[in-house]
Amino acid sequence: MIEGPAVDRAGLPTSAAVLMSTDDPARSLLGRRAETAVLDRLLADARSGRSQVLVLRGEAGIGKSALVEHLVESASSCRVARAVGVESQMELAFAGVHQLCAPMMTHLDRLPGPQRDALAVAFGLSAGSVPDRFMVGLAVLSLLAEAAEERPLVCVVDDAQWLDRVSAQTLAFVARRLLAEPVALVFAVRGEALAPDDDPLTGLPELVVRGLRDRDAGALLDSAVPGRLDERVRDRIIAETRGNPLALLELPRGLTPAELAGGFARPDARPLAGQIEQSFVRRIEGLPAATQRLLLAAAAEPVGDAALLRRVAERLAIGPDAAGPAEAAGLVEFGAQVRFRHPLVRSAAYRSAGPGDRRDVHRALAELTDPESDPDRRAWHRAHAAVEPDEAVAAELERRADQAQARGGLAAAAAFLRRATELTPDPDRRGARALAAAQATFEAGAPDAALELVAAAEMGVLDEVRRGRLARLRGQIVFARRRGGEALPLLLDAAAQLARVDDGQAREAYLEAVGAAVFAGRLNGPDGLREVAESARAAPGEPRPARPADALLGGLATRFADGHVAGAPQVKRALEAFRRDAERTGDDIMRWLWLAWPAAGDMWDDEAWRELSTHAVRTARETGALNYLPLALSYRAAVHVHAGEFDVASALVEESEAITEATRNSPLGYTSLLLVAWRGEDLQAAELIGAQVHRATTWGEGRAIGLGAYLTAVLHNGFGQYRAAMADAERACEHDDLMAVGLSLVELVEAGARGDAPDAAAAALRQLEERAAASGTDWALGVLARSRALLSDGAAADQLYREAIERLERTKIAVHLARTHLVYGEWLRREGRRLDAREQLRAAYEMLNRFGAKAFAERARRELTATGESVHRRAVEARPVLTVQEAQIARLAGDGKTNTEIGAELFISPRTVEWHLRKVFTKLGVDSRRQLRGALIDN
Repeated sequence: MIEGPAVDRAGLPTSAAVLMSTDDPARSLLGRRAETAVLDRLLADARSGRSQVLVLRGEAGIGKSALVEHLVESASSCRVARAVGVESQMELAFAGVHQLCAPMMTHLDRLPGPQRDALAVAFGLSAGSVPDRFMVGLAVLSLLAEAAEERPLVCVVDDAQWLDRVSAQTLAFVARRLLAEPVALVFAVRGEALAPDDDPLTGLPELVVRGLRDRDAGALLDSAVPGRLDERVRDRIIAETRGNPLALLELPRGLTPAELAGGFARPDARPLAGQIEQSFVRRIEGLPAATQRLLLAAAAEPVGDAALLRRVAERLAIGPDAAGPAEAAGLVEFGAQVRFRHPLVRSAAYRSAGPGDRRDVHRALAELTDPESDPDRRAWHRAHAAVEPDEAVAAELERRADQAQARGGLAAAAAFLRRATELTPDPDRRGARALAAAQATFEAGAPDAALELVAAAEMGVLDEVRRGRLARLRGQIVFARRRGGEALPLLLDAAAQLARVDDGQAREAYLEAVGAAVFAGRLNGPDGLREVAESARAAPGEPRPARPADALLGGLATRFADGHVAGAPQVKRALEAFRRDAERTGDDIMRWLWLAWPAAGDMWDDEAWRELSTHAVRTARETGALNYLPLALSYRAAVHVHAGEFDVASALVEESEAITEATRNSPLGYTSLLLVAWRGEDLQAAELIGAQVHRATTWGEGRAIGLGAYLTAVLHNGFGQYRAAMADAERACEHDDLMAVGLSLVELVEAGARGDAPDAAAAALRQLEERAAASGTDWALGVLARSRALLSDGAAADQLYREAIERLERTKIAVHLARTHLVYGEWLRREGRRLDAREQLRAAYEMLNRFGAKAFAERARRELTATGESVHRRAVEARPVLTVQEAQIARLAGDGKTNTEIGAELFISPRTVEWHLRKVFTKLGVDSRRQLRGALIDN
């Protein structure tokens, strides 16, 4: 039974009381039994040590905040941390995270050094190099885990749609890595505030909060309306508010008794949130002028600092009695912290004020905000207090932007620079600041907004250097939005401009143009890549000392302008430069891995392939660079695929995908498809590969066509479908895609030789001979010897097969070594040398079976059976199977790493590491870390 509501000092029902039943000791919310049951289970799980995350989604006024209050009031014996997103503070980097973590900063000293330093820099507590935002995320994860060691921790973030972008991304990352900590993390988000692709919280567990049922909505409306209510008007209000509790409480307050009785109110077509806010505006306008100014000041001050608000009130000559009417109206609470009844009250208080009043309040806040402890917010208030362009304010914003960027707050830096641009009176400086704002906005992940700023900067007065930088930025933005040929003329034009004033930037722009052409592939036309390479050869000479990127530009320009053979020496020198750079800092590897690694594959340089990817993974882990780590893991996984280590590759792919999901970056699909092709479990995998290729081409990535065709050629060769494999490989070779062509020629020779197409195979072999000779690696010369053997007879073929095996044994390319044993054994059987054939086919079968290359292994088994040897399928002993993450943790623990070190490497908390290790010990039947290494080998 729902009893009548409690009333506040104004005689009006308070929202909390109306929504709560007073006869229930658990104070269940009216009409919210299912929702509160979900929250109660979440709390119980957190108390028992199982982390829980929930996103409450719903329109304004639907009851999300009331559900949050229910959770907080139910969290007895738990520590509660709160944060509230504020629309006017969305540009202040890490403001939301800092608000949530501030009460827990006493635990900061318990964090590992790199995490502690990253968090201190992000919060402005110390100076330092730019922290990766995901290292900050790991630090927040560790901080929550440390705080929860004392007692379960409940974190609630209300109005999360108004968190600054970096805080939203950081907390979403933390939410995706929580597992075995006594932590509950709950977000309340206004529904559809952001598009799913732009919302960092998309994909987390959700509870959609909907309107009350008609019966409950009627009871709530009756409690809010004194006197008689016309039944038809009652039904209309319930229908139009769609059961929104705040609308049911607030909208009737704006109607006269006659309108309520007879339904004579004027229809309002505005969105419901706007109608509710307008209801609050009317109530605020009915308050004394001093009270309205106090509410405005409270709305402009985002963190609810009561002491600061008192000082601002004194500065604005607002008397202490101004708070009473606002509290009596149930709009705000002035206590140790200032809390508005609802976010719409805050926005109503701010938007209902005039521009002059807003500027006065921001000016007072700027004057009274401590410039040492909170310089960013002080500068932001000064900017909002400015009436006209003001160089002093613009310069301060520019300085704060530099500091924000040093803390990793690119979104804040971009916002400060945008406002600084607006406030800059001098046209020269305005253009320069617009360019800086565009660059920061692009790097903050907002390419569309960056393009608008580029257009603004183009209208300003810029010198030639800045004109070139601006043109390059436009090209980078276009390439980021669509990886096709649209960026090419822009990047080439930028490079030509920069060539007159900045040799280093010009060469980088030319290399970016070549990279864009590589990705565009055949979608840019048959001669597009060569034409871009020709243009890139006009780049200024290499600086001294030359950078690895400079050598790579020269190599790739020659390779695509004059051909693979002509460019090979320069590309190999570039790869050697990158390897030397790895021994020092490796910065260039991180920046140019996306081009350097496929260039190594194009040269069949398995050592550079392995070293570049290994260094990139290690550096990304050590620095917490989660933007780079998924790509590095994916490339490293491809190295393991070719080494026949499919399980290790699968673990790295899974880790890459998990981080990509956590960071909301674009997925990387190549290596997962490479695994599918080499595993050869199902011919239908060709459809999966085709679907992924189609998806990539919609982004303008024509290179995916060649890579996809190569993968399906591998798949079809594994199943012995040589005509299909030949068609795939021929399609891959139609365009000179970096790395894909050389690998596809190998597949084409085998498919042609085995599929009765010797002419096609011979033509492919001639191309392969040129490329492999230019490379000169054992990988290249090994697959070349095998390909020659496939088209040879007698003693010559026998010698070539042996040469191929000898060369490939000196590499880590085990999959091609196993395939060489396979085709050699097939040839020996056809030559009638059964015993020799068995030796090669047995080696092939054992290797391919161990790798998990099912189709190729089955091909070897059939051939081995044809020699008369019985191949018995070994019974697989059933053993406990470790998950990918358990296997990773077990390996690292077996190597002697602590839980903290393992957690830092895998971006999880030490407690989660311990939780996984307990499961590993049980599955492997061990009881100490010392036994792990041996148990893993046995397993």
